[in-house]
Amino acid sequence: MNSKSIPWNRLFLFCLGLFIASTFTMKWMESDLVFNNEAISIFGLELFYPKEKIIEIFSGIDERVRIILSYHLHVDFVFMAGCYPGIACLCMMAAEKVNIKIFKAILFGLAFLQLVAWAFDIIENLYLLKWLKAPVIGDKFGFYHAVVYTKWGIALSGALFALGVFIRSLFRKKNRQSAI
Repeated sequence: MNSKSIPWNRLFLFCLGLFIASTFTMKWMESDLVFNNEAISIFGLELFYPKEKIIEIFSGIDERVRIILSYHLHVDFVFMAGCYPGIACLCMMAAEKVNIKIFKAILFGLAFLQLVAWAFDIIENLYLLKWLKAPVIGDKFGFYHAVVYTKWGIALSGALFALGVFIRSLFRKKNRQSAI
């Protein structure tokens, strides 16, 4: 193991712990997120529900579900603290495995962009919390979706590019060992 990668590995493991703990906590809450006898999808709120459906849900849920959804969105802030720095760590560790300068630069850029994705996720949650208190969305829905889609694009690009580098390095290592 490269001595430069040890701090990234440790930070990644810490982030992974936050990610797993917060994921289990949010998953545990999701069974209580119900409106009109149907589950409320967090992905639906983020990506798929039209503005009218979000207003309908936030206007019609009972106080118990509103509180649980608020808790869920607050736990999501902990999830973010594990997710985006974790992806950035993956990118930095992957950058140490490549020798091509452009790939190193791309991975460094994707690591840095996780700060943008994190900021966009915070903006997303703040919008949802605001709308949960007062379900009047107004003309901000297009901006909200642009923020959400950009966040997902940045996060998935970083994670998939870094994982691709790791998978490639595993195959290269196996090929070198089989040639010996």
